Amino acid sequence: MSAVPAARPRLLYVTDLAYPARGRRYCDEDIALTARLRERFDLALCHPRDAAALMDAFDAVVVRNSGPVLHYREAYEDFRARALARGTRVYNPLHGRGDMAGKQYLLDLTAAGFPVIPTVDRAADLGRLPEAREYAVKPKAGADSIGLAFVPYERLAELTHGEVLVQPRIDFRYEVSFYFVDDRFQYALHAPDPERRWVLEPYEPTAADLDFARRFIAWNTLDHGIQRVDACRAPDGGLLLVELEDLNPYLSLDRVPEEVRDRFADAMADSLDAFLKA
Repeated sequence: MSAVPAARPRLLYVTDLAYPARGRRYCDEDIALTARLRERFDLALCHPRDAAALMDAFDAVVVRNSGPVLHYREAYEDFRARALARGTRVYNPLHGRGDMAGKQYLLDLTAAGFPVIPTVDRAADLGRLPEAREYAVKPKAGADSIGLAFVPYERLAELTHGEVLVQPRIDFRYEVSFYFVDDRFQYALHAPDPERRWVLEPYEPTAADLDFARRFIAWNTLDHGIQRVDACRAPDGGLLLVELEDLNPYLSLDRVPEEVRDRFADAMADSLDAFLKA
């Protein structure tokens, strides 16, 4: 008798293929990634609003380009609560300390002296910020620059503190993003023009750049998953953290060579395989 083939792991891949991302095509990235993952897994796609109802039929849920959670907050909180209660495997794991948990990490990292754009959320702490011609104000629950405003110092007293974050506006030279699978660096991209955030080009990081990025990957303590460390090059030449994206980071895979895309897909598949066996 011929042996019965071993059942392949079943993945529920959460994505919003119709999300109208500014300057990006989420759907193309997820179509390409799922095509590669199907070589090793049985896989189905679903909208984030449907994940809670469907997840019990799968071995793991992969949360990818599902758009800012604030657009479906109630559905996401329901999914998260059910997944935690049932012990559902979610990739990225739900204990991430970055954007997955909100913007509190920017305050925590500021207080701990990490190289991050200084951030406060209380009027009493405004004096801790360096002087700037303007200050960036963003909702704690914001994402994708939604609700971002730049105001002079005199207007900060009008804000509802505790609900917004305040940072000095940095006249940075450029933004750069570092992409990781688990704790393994994959590639970096940068936006040479500060006014065109998503016009990205490949970037060759220095050893110091990678040390910077790995410091935040280590702080986040995710054994498995995809993370993007966003930083800006400050006028003094140093890097400052802008965002630690550990929920559903867009990967801009269309901006890297084919061999880098292939290597990333293999690394993601290997990571998922290890995650399912852990």
